[in-house]
Amino acid sequence: MMPEPIPSARVPRRGRFLLVTLAAVLTLAATVSLGRWQLSRAAQKEALQAEIETQKQKPPLDQTEFLALEEPAGALHRPVRLRGLWLTPQTVYLDNRQMHGVPGFYVLTPFALEGSNQTVMVQRGWVQRNFNDRTQLGAVETPAGIVEVTGLIEPPPGHLFELGKPASAASAPEAEGSSPIRQNLDLEAFRAETKLPLRTDVSLQQIGPASEGLQRDWPAPALGLEKHYGYAFQWFGLSALVVILYVWFQFIAPFRRSRRRARDASSL
Repeated sequence: MMPEPIPSARVPRRGRFLLVTLAAVLTLAATVSLGRWQLSRAAQKEALQAEIETQKQKPPLDQTEFLALEEPAGALHRPVRLRGLWLTPQTVYLDNRQMHGVPGFYVLTPFALEGSNQTVMVQRGWVQRNFNDRTQLGAVETPAGIVEVTGLIEPPPGHLFELGKPASAASAPEAEGSSPIRQNLDLEAFRAETKLPLRTDVSLQQIGPASEGLQRDWPAPALGLEKHYGYAFQWFGLSALVVILYVWFQFIAPFRRSRRRARDASSL
């Protein structure tokens, strides 16, 4: 006997089934891969966060150890205890910095290290801005003479985006005699401006309780963990949606249609 020919309508349906299956598999592979990549990025950030916390728990470096650092990047976030003299006239107020959601200034003062020709920029703390007069700066006490400062070794102060100002100009030094209020501070440019023997590879973030009119509840570094977990959730959610739609349109919907046709045929 000759084999029964396959209905012509069944061939396009089979081809469409295979095409949709291939598209679903490729989409699922891509979304799952992207979700896993976001999770791996989050794991890297968590490891970095743990490393930062480990550095903070190490015993403070003394001044001799700090001055001997050849690659301070390896000592970032570690405590250090320094002695020196505040260079008060060169104090800078970085605008549009917040603490506990309140706008204000980060106060930075160069600190000349005792017994050396080095100066380090110290992020001393935060002071609230005057909402009636932005240029009226809050009272900040700066001790005279040799003092001891404890802080964390940190990268140079972070930059904020300056609206309407190109990136090259954002870090340019202010004109001499200008206001100490600035949007950003580039240590290389500040060193050239002030002629101070300023270290430009690191800064010091002073720690401790509020004092001298300054608060020091420094925000944790923004590593973006929540962003990576959010993106991973979106990609895995899209993967689940692909599976649900595939099962519905490839199996459940055709099965319901066939049952409906069979029920309609039996009622005739």
